[in-house]
Amino acid sequence: MNELFPIYVKLHQIQMLLVGAGNVGLEKLEAILANSPQANLHIVAANVSSKVYALISGKENIRVSERAFGDNDIKNVDLIILATNNTTLNTHIRQLATKHHILLNVADKPTLCDFYLGSVVSKGNLKIGISTNGKSPTMAKRIKEFLNDLLPEEIDETLELMGQLRDNLSGDFQEKIRVLNAHTKDVLNKKSYDSTN
Repeated sequence: MNELFPIYVKLHQIQMLLVGAGNVGLEKLEAILANSPQANLHIVAANVSSKVYALISGKENIRVSERAFGDNDIKNVDLIILATNNTTLNTHIRQLATKHHILLNVADKPTLCDFYLGSVVSKGNLKIGISTNGKSPTMAKRIKEFLNDLLPEEIDETLELMGQLRDNLSGDFQEKIRVLNAHTKDVLNKKSYDSTN
């Protein structure tokens, strides 16, 4: 049973730390910036790849310290992602994170993680997170591809119209929910009909 609780974090409002800036660090950085271009991020790594520097070029919300990790790097940090294959360092940072109540993700080490970075389907304002509870990132990727193909490109236009409808509705909360539910059902049924014809 997957007991993970899905949340969507406003990364521009918190401070993140990414330790490691090789190929795995680059992959994590790409995922972060694809979802939250304004994420506040500090990257610490003894060796920072040229691809990482290219990706963050001109981004004032990201700073890099090209050096070994130090315990003070966790000061004022809300969330840590580790992209190193240094078991000793990962275990040390896991202990620091636990002591200071900082959420931690360790690449390819589910047992050390407080949270996972799942696959994400994103179309405008629509964002769908996919989790396999750390069992199969490859399957999550395939499901992401399937949903990307399935969802119409105009879904964001529909979301904008729904937002306007919600803002203009009058009545009590229950009445608003009833109207929105009915309208959403009609929209999705129409989309389903259109896709089969």
